[in-house]
Amino acid sequence: MQPSKDIHKLLLEGTVIPAHPLALDANRQLDEFRQKLLTRYYIESGAGGVAVGVHTTQFEIRDPEINLYEKVLALASEEIERKPIGRPFIRVAGVSGGTEQAVNEAKIARDLGYDIVLVSMNGLKDWSESELLKRAEKIGEHIPLFGFYLQPSVGGRVLTEDFWKQFANIPGVNAIKIAPFNRYQSLEVIRAVCNSDRNEEIAIYTGNDDNILNDLLTTYRIKKDTGEVVEKEIVGGLLGHWAVWTQKAVELLKEVKKVKASGQAFDKELLTRNINITDSNSAFFDTKNAFRGCIAGIHEVLKRQGLLEGIWCLNPEETLSPGQSEEISRVYRDYPELNDDDFIKANIETWISEIKQS
Repeated sequence: MQPSKDIHKLLLEGTVIPAHPLALDANRQLDEFRQKLLTRYYIESGAGGVAVGVHTTQFEIRDPEINLYEKVLALASEEIERKPIGRPFIRVAGVSGGTEQAVNEAKIARDLGYDIVLVSMNGLKDWSESELLKRAEKIGEHIPLFGFYLQPSVGGRVLTEDFWKQFANIPGVNAIKIAPFNRYQSLEVIRAVCNSDRNEEIAIYTGNDDNILNDLLTTYRIKKDTGEVVEKEIVGGLLGHWAVWTQKAVELLKEVKKVKASGQAFDKELLTRNINITDSNSAFFDTKNAFRGCIAGIHEVLKRQGLLEGIWCLNPEETLSPGQSEEISRVYRDYPELNDDDFIKANIETWISEIKQS
């Protein structure tokens, strides 16, 4: 199954896809207004899409007692359709769980106008790779697929290069997000895609929030099993990190594309900026505490910018770690050029007014 031509073209060209957070009020109930405000922020920032129902949206939205999966997908889709954006905008829905659950979620996403689903392996550590591939094929019967290599520390698992070779050959696969936070495993996915007959049909996106800029700058030159040499690039990102400071992320990707199109050697300042971005991510994602505050950290930045009212998560125990707020303040101080606070300050009242009138 394939997305529309303009969506597939945008996927292959590469774009910024923020992983959409979940806006809650002080009672940990869905804040529909601020949920729409977040979507509006990503649209106005120049992002090329949003990913909803993913880890950053909190997997608990699927719990029967919470039951927010369809609602949050619908809210994002409604805000995207509220007024013409004037450009392709990719709607990505996360699907999770066993085959039956994932297929049901894929059908919900398809019916709500989503273009593609991000296929999470979360919670399936005991499944064989063969079972995971059959699951993906079943999902792909209903909607195009965006593969996802998630790091084990937040629910993912290690997968072999052979798995990714077979995954790339599934006709519905149009993109793969590599997010193992591991150079060796990231390379295995790229090598696997390059050895697929579908190499040119599959876009590679970074989810390695610890190495975003380097991933985007690198051209991989891979010798296939046949001996042929092919080149592959990581063309964009689908990132929790890009749920904040999104307008600057859009500028960053434009700069990377310009540098690569020039064919000239890039300024080493970009390598320094990569480290600054990684340092910021460390504060947001709470790497000092094994990522325990990663979602709350994203919420904290959005709260400081006025986009969220608070940092509440569905799980009351999911909050900032001791010292994490101070770390976020530090990276704000050390790298002021990376945030988009001025952009939000100049536009947020307009967004609020228009959403309230809709």
